[in-house]
Amino acid sequence: MMNVNIAELKTDLGRELPFSFTTTAAELDAVSDDYQFEGPIKVTGTVVYTGSCWRVAGKIEDVKTFVCGRCLAECREDQVHDFSEDFSREAAETEDLVNVFEGDMLDIQDMIRDTLLAAQPLSNICKPDCKGLCPVCGQNLNEGDCGCDRFVPDPRMAALQQLLKKD
Repeated sequence: MMNVNIAELKTDLGRELPFSFTTTAAELDAVSDDYQFEGPIKVTGTVVYTGSCWRVAGKIEDVKTFVCGRCLAECREDQVHDFSEDFSREAAETEDLVNVFEGDMLDIQDMIRDTLLAAQPLSNICKPDCKGLCPVCGQNLNEGDCGCDRFVPDPRMAALQQLLKKD
């Protein structure tokens, strides 16, 4: 559990209370079939009483490993994700973006998991301009051109191709 005890912070306006956690993807229930988080996931941040709520802000540091969806290369990526959310002891009718809690413990585990998972791209690609694999011979085109003829005629032009062949 990732609980931040705000008892000593009380309602001291503007005073920062630092926190730090180390967890794993399994403990956060942040496991995917498409990628893995390697090693520990570090969470650091502060809690500040703003006068109306407690603002929890900080960063998540992790290492993501995955297979590129275009060239099938094994990839490793260091990631840093920022987060900032408000917590209140009472549900405000006007604000839906505030997390409600009781007592002196803020449970930030769900927020951390949601931030981590929402920050992952929809496709796992080693770099934005990845060239992928040659559809003819299977060579990784990022490592150089293989020389294969990869021209695929547009099927909509097949009738015109037939006319050209008759001449």
